[in-house]
Amino acid sequence: MKQLFLFLAVALTAASAHGQIKAKQTLDIMITGVPISEQGRLNGSYPVSANGYIDMWKIGKVRAAGLKSAELASNIAAKFKAAQIYSDPVFQVLNRAAADEEMRAKQLVEDTKKFTIGGQVKGAGQRQWTKGTTLYAAIQSAGGETAFGAINRVKLYRNGQVYTYNLKIDQHKSVKIYAGDLIEVPEKKWNGK
Repeated sequence: MKQLFLFLAVALTAASAHGQIKAKQTLDIMITGVPISEQGRLNGSYPVSANGYIDMWKIGKVRAAGLKSAELASNIAAKFKAAQIYSDPVFQVLNRAAADEEMRAKQLVEDTKKFTIGGQVKGAGQRQWTKGTTLYAAIQSAGGETAFGAINRVKLYRNGQVYTYNLKIDQHKSVKIYAGDLIEVPEKKWNGK
């Protein structure tokens, strides 16, 4: 899964730089910012129809032809928000036909942009950072908190500063993270908090 995410990040930039999506192409689409159990419904390959549309779960047909990958990703996210299915989805679209070696080489530099997550999460370690990643999505990318994780006292270490967030508050869930950030989910105290 980690390799797929890295590959999609590499190819996403290549696709965006090379132009527009065309009818009868195949797109790979991946979502973050939603529970892992929901990602399986949407992650996958989508053929662009002869008339330029893709068909997606819950939102139906979405115009793809004539758009760049980033534009389509943004449009899909907006449709899911408007339908009130997800509040903060982040989509990535890979236009297979648009990827080439030059852009992949440039993207390797971007691949060094990572954040680290540790503490009481199911899968601690480094993760690939992508623009728009939220604190909640970062924790979900690590499998979520363990039974001992204090989600109400999540620590975010950035540039020598420490910030504490309560992810039971919606506003705190949408805090953006950046490359180089360190996130820690501390252990619950004796009183369960």
